[in-house]
Amino acid sequence: MERYFDRVQNDHIIMDKWKKVEEIKAMGIDPFGKRYDKVNMIKDLLSSTPEEDKEFKTAGRIMGFREQGKAVFIHLEDQTGRIQAYIRKDEIGDENFEVVKMMAFGDIIGLKGKLFITQKGELTLRVNEFTPLSKNIRPLPEKYHGLTDVETRYRKRYVDLIMNREVKETFIKRNKIMNGLRTYLNNKNFMEVETPMMHPILGGASAKPFITHHNTLDMDLYLRIAPELYLKRLIIGGFDRVYEINRSFRNEGMSTRHNPEFTMMELYQAYADFNDMMDITEGIISHLAKEVLGTTTVEYNGKTLLLENFKRIHMVDIIKETTGVDFWDIKDFDEAKRIAAENKVQIAPHMNSIGYIINEFFEQKCEEIIVQPTFVFGHPVEISPLAKKNSEDSRFTDRFELFIDAREYANAFTELNDPADQRKRLEDQVEEVMRGNDEAMPVIDDDFIEALEYALPPTGGLGIGIDRLVMLLTGSASIRDVIFFPQMKKRDL
Repeated sequence: MERYFDRVQNDHIIMDKWKKVEEIKAMGIDPFGKRYDKVNMIKDLLSSTPEEDKEFKTAGRIMGFREQGKAVFIHLEDQTGRIQAYIRKDEIGDENFEVVKMMAFGDIIGLKGKLFITQKGELTLRVNEFTPLSKNIRPLPEKYHGLTDVETRYRKRYVDLIMNREVKETFIKRNKIMNGLRTYLNNKNFMEVETPMMHPILGGASAKPFITHHNTLDMDLYLRIAPELYLKRLIIGGFDRVYEINRSFRNEGMSTRHNPEFTMMELYQAYADFNDMMDITEGIISHLAKEVLGTTTVEYNGKTLLLENFKRIHMVDIIKETTGVDFWDIKDFDEAKRIAAENKVQIAPHMNSIGYIINEFFEQKCEEIIVQPTFVFGHPVEISPLAKKNSEDSRFTDRFELFIDAREYANAFTELNDPADQRKRLEDQVEEVMRGNDEAMPVIDDDFIEALEYALPPTGGLGIGIDRLVMLLTGSASIRDVIFFPQMKKRDL
């Protein structure tokens, strides 16, 4: 205790609040309270009327406090809403009213009473029982302007949630999205599963990993960059439809669209292909839009987006539409490199075939112009090591990415289930690492190849970025706005 007060003794506001704590204690009351039987959420009060003549017992944080003679008006808030409360001295007694007057903005209290309508027409709880539960010690931001500094909002999310009701509503919507996603998939006979977050071998996606060390086993492990290879093992094991809402980790850059720790949903369906995955992706997003917003028409980033009837287009065709370059007819690598240079498309040293150039054309020239939901399919084999080749043109795979307003929301493909082809593709990935691509898969997962030898049925797989989807459905500009505690760089001392 002494160390604590040594730390805060120069903060006069905090010390004044501690004096108030001591005054409350002197009255025989514990300012930090005990268990309280909160019977009603505030939404229960807001959905009721005085005519019901019902008594309510609720609790929350004081977000407004105004004395008016022998009465006090309080605005009380919990996660479900805010309501006004009216406390009269002659109704709760002199001693209790003295305690009420010692309360302030930010304190947590319990109230019991009945509803009435004030002369101004506001639904109000008329209090007949008052209980102090926890005294606020550190002052909250000025109540009329809230917490506006973005850096502080992310670092001290708990204060952000107290002060900004719309932030709380964003995360309530996030919860509704997650519940809606589970309900949608469960109703389609998908089973939710859990797979390891620490992997002995890096794989499942092309990304830089976080590396940790297990002391007892004396071995390095990788934080999951994707659950894909484990989920496919479950399909091999006999489960027809599985999904996992998972935390994954990628040791890469941070931006308004990227956080090193993020949430995604991956599902796998036996006897399906990437066309089925397009259908289920559109179904999920349209369903959640209706569930959360009541409409599939969304205003986002200054644009009106229609989250149904998604466009479907081959990667080569959208490149042709956008740039005039037709890669259906280009077979020579040197010619492709020359055309890339003419169109100012940058090619990295490890990119040694036309497929890489096609992908770079798309990423550098086409992604940014996509506005309405669009499935771009037909990714080159070189950049799709886990996807099945297209049966009509083996240069491409049966894979798609979903783009909305120039952002990728989903990635899916018909799963490669030929163990020999899979080994060759993973060997190519290792060679790619040696050519300088540090995001390629650096090792071959022999256990996964062996699992494929037991027979993976024709399967469609899908991954959806949950954080970005929540951004879209809540109108949030940054991924940090939809993650409770986003990763932050160290604060300068």
